[in-house]
Amino acid sequence: MKKNELLKVILSALMLLTGMLAEHSVIDISGICTATGTFTENNIMLIWFLAAYLIIGGDVLKEAAQNILRGQVFDENFLMAIASLGAFFVGEYPEALAVMLFYQIGEMFQSYAVNRSRRSISELMDIKPDAAYVRQNDGTTLKVHPEEVKIGQIIVVKPGEKVPLDGKVAKGSGTLDTSALTGESLPLEVEEGDEVISGSISINGVLEIEVLREFGQSTVSKILEMVENAGNKKAQTEKFITRFARYYTPIVVFLALALAVIPPLVEGVFIADGITGELFSKWVYRALSFLVTSCPCALVISVPLSFFGGIGGAGAKGILVKGSNYLEILAQCDTVVFDKTGTLTKGNFKVNKILTVNDVEEDRLLYIAALAEYYSNHPISVSLKNELNSKNPVLYEKLVKEAVSKDMSSEYEEISGHGIKAGTSEGVILAGNKRLMDREHIPCDTVDEMGTIVYVALEGKYLGAIVIADEIKEQSAEAIKSLKASGITKTVMLTGDKKKIGEYVGKELGIDDVYTELLPADKVSHVEELLKEAAGKLAFVGDGINDAPVLARADIGIAMGALGSDAAIEAADVVLMDDNPLGIAKAIKIAKKTVKIVKQNIVFALAVKILILILCAIGIASMWAAVFADVGVSFIAILNALRAMRIK
Repeated sequence: MKKNELLKVILSALMLLTGMLAEHSVIDISGICTATGTFTENNIMLIWFLAAYLIIGGDVLKEAAQNILRGQVFDENFLMAIASLGAFFVGEYPEALAVMLFYQIGEMFQSYAVNRSRRSISELMDIKPDAAYVRQNDGTTLKVHPEEVKIGQIIVVKPGEKVPLDGKVAKGSGTLDTSALTGESLPLEVEEGDEVISGSISINGVLEIEVLREFGQSTVSKILEMVENAGNKKAQTEKFITRFARYYTPIVVFLALALAVIPPLVEGVFIADGITGELFSKWVYRALSFLVTSCPCALVISVPLSFFGGIGGAGAKGILVKGSNYLEILAQCDTVVFDKTGTLTKGNFKVNKILTVNDVEEDRLLYIAALAEYYSNHPISVSLKNELNSKNPVLYEKLVKEAVSKDMSSEYEEISGHGIKAGTSEGVILAGNKRLMDREHIPCDTVDEMGTIVYVALEGKYLGAIVIADEIKEQSAEAIKSLKASGITKTVMLTGDKKKIGEYVGKELGIDDVYTELLPADKVSHVEELLKEAAGKLAFVGDGINDAPVLARADIGIAMGALGSDAAIEAADVVLMDDNPLGIAKAIKIAKKTVKIVKQNIVFALAVKILILILCAIGIASMWAAVFADVGVSFIAILNALRAMRIK
């Protein structure tokens, strides 16, 4: 709130109070009349109220005049100007000033409300880094704009500084505050080899980070772009209110004009003794009250403010909604479809069991398997190497030396659909599925365990199997329960994984329908069918690049942002920055609350306005009631709209 605006309000309010006291003879102004000799008490009151009116309403009169010159006649400035000036014309000076004063108070309150709802989004905008410190060959750092940094360069981030670009820790370790991005208050520990995202803040430790993406493609840049574009995507309710106000305002102006002219003519000719100025004055006053009441401020202000508050409240929880139209769609969802890996599961494969035969030691089996998989970056291969490093670091060091000292690349073969065959210092290793063992005529029993089974053989002799499985996220089961509690009638999981694994995960989480062994095109086909069956809207939740087509096809796409692919985030309408599936239920709760508030404001504003319009037209309600119907209703509607920001 600007200081000069507040001073104008206070001064005009004091002048209104003083004038009303003088009108009711609490303050005696007869001495002023005697002293001037030319002014009556009515003249003095007119000058007093008009001066106060120009102080508080000068800007509105100016705006109304400028809009008329531009051809934009029927807006709230025009309504307030004509109604308040008309009140002066019929001699209702205090009411004329009160109309403008309370309208300006309402406008100031609206600005305050909008600024409050912008606050959480402004906090997101604060994540934008101002500079990056690039390490030079001589060990010094050069301060540059983040847009100037290239992929592969090393940047240095000290405690208290923002990470300016996405990258990988090349040297050092520390703790990052990612709350502005994810809504998660728990600090993130990072060390060499860990990926970090731009916008997070270093709490401690000096980090040297190898840049993986240029600024335009970085996480912080994409978030800022989403936030900036969110206001351009209006909900259907907002569009309706905009269209409604466009036609509503001129209609009520002409109705007020008719109310000022037709009834006095009818009453003067058929009822009274003739048409008099007093008769016209009575109906003009009613018409002016009608105009003040009809101002659509409560609707025009509170509806977009409610959606804006909902987007801001969601942003504070680490949920980025790309537009108010998506909030409206989200509130109508009755079906939620999930991808499995990375969405309901962690997407990081882990060794669950090591099954050996003929007294082979577990570490020995793990070492042989990791040696065969050393050159592969497949998640299963990475999980084998990580498990060995975790269980037996000494043996892992031996693995690295062995792989480096003997170049196995010439004797390394990936057999499509089967596994790996690698010539090593230990001998020829086979690591893959049961089909690989059958292909090489190596006898072994089928392992019936949940997960991916890696069968291992050395020099034609079967050593055992390793069970690798993706872990279910701790929050996934609770997320499904929360969704069903919030009114979601159907949950579905689509996955490219094997039937046994998919059905196991679905059963563990309580998902209604599970479809497995699907290609990306199959997922789109299933969503097409589910869209036909859904009574409401359908949301799809995914994180991988193969989910982008399905995210785009669903009524609303929700992407896991922290670990999700760029393609998935681009295609989605809502992004969960912390990868927590509980955020889906949270987003739907926010959307439903926001839409509920919007509907409350529309019904309340229209009901009160219609009632006061009728009362003004028949002469029961005065202009003071009209002021309440305009400013009072706007005030209450805005207060209600601010609730959209407060999500428990």
